Amino acid sequence: MISYPRRNCRVLKICLVCLLLVSTIPTWAAEKMRLRVDDYQIDAELLPHVHKIAARAKVKFTALEDLNVATFELHNGLRVSKVLDAAGKPLTAERSTQDSTIRVQLPTTMPKDYSTTLTFDYAGVLESADDSPVQGLKLASIGDETSYLLYAGRWFPVNAYGINRFTATMNITVPSHMLVVGSGKESQGNTPPSKKVATAAVPTKTYTFTWDKPSFPGIIVAGMFQEFKSTEAGLDLHVFFKPSHQKMGATYTETAVKEFIYYVTLYGPAPSTTLKVIEIPDDTVPSAWAPEIAAIASRGISDKVNYRLLANTIAHQWWGVSVSPASRDDWWLSDGFARYSEARYVENAAGTAGLEEAVKDMSVGALAYDTVPLSSAGKLDIFSPEFQSLVTDKGAMILHMLRWVTGDQKYDQTMRTFAAKFAGKSATLDDFRAIAEQNYGDKLTWFFSQWLDSTGAPEFKTKYTVFRLGNNKGFRVVGEISQDLDLFRMPVQLKIDTNGKSEDKRVEVVGTNSPFTIETFGKPRRISVDPDDRVLKNSSDVKLRASILRGQGLVQQGDLAGALLEFNKALEVNKNSSLAHYRVAEVFFLQRNYQAAANAYRESLNGDGEPRWTEVWSHIQLGKIFDVTGQRERATNEYRQALQTNDNTQGAQEEARKYLQKPFEQQKNS
Repeated sequence: MISYPRRNCRVLKICLVCLLLVSTIPTWAAEKMRLRVDDYQIDAELLPHVHKIAARAKVKFTALEDLNVATFELHNGLRVSKVLDAAGKPLTAERSTQDSTIRVQLPTTMPKDYSTTLTFDYAGVLESADDSPVQGLKLASIGDETSYLLYAGRWFPVNAYGINRFTATMNITVPSHMLVVGSGKESQGNTPPSKKVATAAVPTKTYTFTWDKPSFPGIIVAGMFQEFKSTEAGLDLHVFFKPSHQKMGATYTETAVKEFIYYVTLYGPAPSTTLKVIEIPDDTVPSAWAPEIAAIASRGISDKVNYRLLANTIAHQWWGVSVSPASRDDWWLSDGFARYSEARYVENAAGTAGLEEAVKDMSVGALAYDTVPLSSAGKLDIFSPEFQSLVTDKGAMILHMLRWVTGDQKYDQTMRTFAAKFAGKSATLDDFRAIAEQNYGDKLTWFFSQWLDSTGAPEFKTKYTVFRLGNNKGFRVVGEISQDLDLFRMPVQLKIDTNGKSEDKRVEVVGTNSPFTIETFGKPRRISVDPDDRVLKNSSDVKLRASILRGQGLVQQGDLAGALLEFNKALEVNKNSSLAHYRVAEVFFLQRNYQAAANAYRESLNGDGEPRWTEVWSHIQLGKIFDVTGQRERATNEYRQALQTNDNTQGAQEEARKYLQKPFEQQKNS
C-alpha cells in the first residue's frame, strides 16, 4: 500500500507530485464488490538486466453474487498468455487497457459463496511509467540496481485495491547476488530449472514469502542492500539501505525501534514482531507499506532522521495491515489514523510544540479541498489530492478533536479497544463510533455528524467586557464567542492572559453565538480562542497555506496560470508571505521567465521569513538564474549566502556547494 504523509513544504511538494500523478487511477470502488480474493500462490522470476518479469499466479476467490465474469486489475505492461480454470482448462480473457483490467469469462455461472481458482500466466517489461495503472507514476519497476513491485502497481491480478484482504505465498526468483524483501515467513534456496518461469542466463535464487493472515502482502523489493538488525524489546527489526546511505543505517534502526515500541504502548501488539524498513528509489512514491514492511524513498533518508515519514509508515502496521477500511468511505480509518499516529509520536519526541506544528500541517490539508464530506469520500478518485487531503489530514484532525472532547485517557482506551477488537479485520466508521461512545459514556452523534457529514470549519471571533469586582476579589469577563456555522457544536478552550498567571476555561460553543463569563484574579489583558489548536478552524494562516497547497497541485497538473491565481490569493491574505512569493517564483522559473522569477525570489527574501528554508533556497535559486543568464560572479555570491544560512533543509548546503564548484545548467527538457 501507499501512504502520503505531509511534511514541511518542500517535502509536501514531492508528495503532491505523487498524489496528482496518480489521479487517473480507475475508480473501481464505485462499483459493488462482486468477488473476494482469498489467496494467491505466485511464482515470479525477475530478469533485471532486461527489466522483465515472468509470472504465474494462482488466484483463489469466492463469488459474492452469481458470477459469469471474473474481473481483476493488472498492470498494462503485463501480457497474459494463458488463463486456466481449476480443472486446468483454458478460458477466454479480455484485456482492457483503459482501466487496467482483465475480464475472464467463466465456463458456467459461478453461484454465490462458491470458491474456485484461476491460474494466470503473464509476462512483460516493467521499466517506465508508460503502462502503469496510475498514469505518469512508476509503481512497479525491474532493474539491475533495484526492483520494486508495489501492491498499487497491480503486478499480480488484484481485486478491490485496499479493501480485499488476502493471504499469499510468493516465490520470487532473482539473480543470486540480489536480496529480496517481502511479507511473512521467509525461506530461500537455489532455483531448480523445472521451477523457473523464464530462462535466465545467470545463477538464480528463489525467495519464498508466506503470509497466512488476511491482509495486504503485496510488496516485493529486490536489490543489493546493507542490512542493519536489532532485537531490542523483542522486535526483530531489519533495515535495508543502499551503500550510499550506509552511515545512516544505525540511526534509522534506533529510531524505528523507538517508534515501533511507542505504538505498542499506544495500541497494543502489532500483527507481527518482525519489521523490515527498506529503501526504495526516488522515481516512485515517498513511502509504501505492507505486512512487516515499511518502505521509504531514498529522498526521505538523510543525516537528520526523517522520523515523521518513518513514524507514519510504521503506524500502518496497525492501521492498514491489522485494521483496514471496509469501504472507500472508511479509508480514513487507515490513512487518517496513521497520520495522527505520526503526530502522536512527534508529540512524544518533540513535545507540545512539535504536536502543534503537526496539527497546523494537518489543518491546512484538511481544509484545502473541503468541498465533499469525509463520509462521502468514496465518491472521489482514490488517489486524487481531494481524496488524500480528506482521508489523511481531515481524518487525522477528527482524531485530534475526539481526543480533546473525550480526554486523553478515554481516547487512548478507545484506540486500544478498536485496535484489539478489529485486529486482522475490516472496520467501518460505525464500528469505531460505537467503541468511542462506549468509552466516552455518551452519544457522540453530534461530533461525528458534524465532522464527517458536513464541510467547513469555524472562524472564531470574540468580544467581551471586563468588570472590576469589589473588595479586591479580582475581575469578571463577560463576553461572546461568534462564528458563522449555525449547526456548530464543540467545546473550546479560552486562554485568558492576565497581569498575573494565565488562566484557561473550557467553553461549550453552540451555534453562531455563545456567551461566556469568567472570573480572574489578575486583570485580563488578552483572550485567545483555542490557542492550542484543538479544534479544526479557519484562520488567515490556514487560508494562506491552503491556497498555496492548491496552487502546488495545479503546478503538478501543468496548470501554471491556475497556480498563479492560487498563489496570488495567498498573497492577498499576507502580501509579505515568503512562502507564497517563493511559489510564485517557482512558476516563473518553470516558464523560464527569469527576470520575474528573480524578482519573486527577492520578494521571498524580503518577506516574513516563514518557513525558514525559503531563505536558503531563494539564494540557491537566484544563483541558478544568474548561472543560466551568464552572470557567474553574482551566482557564486548567492551560493555563498546560501551556505551562510547554515540551513540544510532538503540538502540545501550540498546543493549550494555543488553549484559553487560547477555552474548550474538548465536542462533542455526541464
